[in-house]
Amino acid sequence: MAQTIAPPATGTAAPAPLPLKAIAPWALFVGVLMLVLLYFIGAEQGATSVMSGSDVHEWVHDGRHLLGFPCH
Repeated sequence: MAQTIAPPATGTAAPAPLPLKAIAPWALFVGVLMLVLLYFIGAEQGATSVMSGSDVHEWVHDGRHLLGFPCH
């Protein structure tokens, strides 16, 4: 039985990490978006209401309960 020896694997360089300058704008955008969503789910009701009526409250009602925000 013949055995073949595989040639040694050539080392491949690991990809360079992303620079912080490339990630920072996206991280800021996602952070602001999450804060806006948290506001609409948690506080868009009553004295801090930005939109009149209860439409936003009704749209996110189940999410409020899921996240532990009291609403009634």
